[in-house]
Amino acid sequence: MNELLGYARVSTTDQLLDAQSDALRAAGCSRIWTETASGATTARPQLTELFSHLRAGDTLVVWRLDRLGRSLPHLLQTVEDLEARGVGFRSLTEAIDTTTSGGRLIFSIFGAIAEFERNLIRERTQVGLAAARARGRTGGRPPKMTPNKIRQAKKMRDGGMAQREIAEILGVGRTTLYRHLK
Repeated sequence: MNELLGYARVSTTDQLLDAQSDALRAAGCSRIWTETASGATTARPQLTELFSHLRAGDTLVVWRLDRLGRSLPHLLQTVEDLEARGVGFRSLTEAIDTTTSGGRLIFSIFGAIAEFERNLIRERTQVGLAAARARGRTGGRPPKMTPNKIRQAKKMRDGGMAQREIAEILGVGRTTLYRHLK
């Protein structure tokens, strides 16, 4: 069985699939799925159909890495999913082939770099949030019920007004109002 199955994608109808298709045929792909779709689009029906045809031992071949994944983390996840199914991955332009030990090494390095990048972003975010808290700023949405509105709502309630009316006047939901007037 062990088939090479190709996937070619262009982003717009102005672009041609010829160069990718020719390269995939030259690489020995027995069948090629093609589509016109933005790389950022999650709905790629031809790619989904191709995935349903892949069997253990097969290899998915693309002309370039960016033809398959929307981003490095997405690409890494896709290749991990293929690997879990026993399917290899090969990119012609970057000469990456996960069916070889060298290709798996390169892909592992990509994975480590992506994880490092995610950790750096997380650390910078935490430092920024701590600095903002030290200056008295907190994140999130401003509260609907300010101390002033709570006082006003209590006066209206004590004056005999229905809580439904109070909520409408203050522009808040009844649940929000009830929570603050307990």
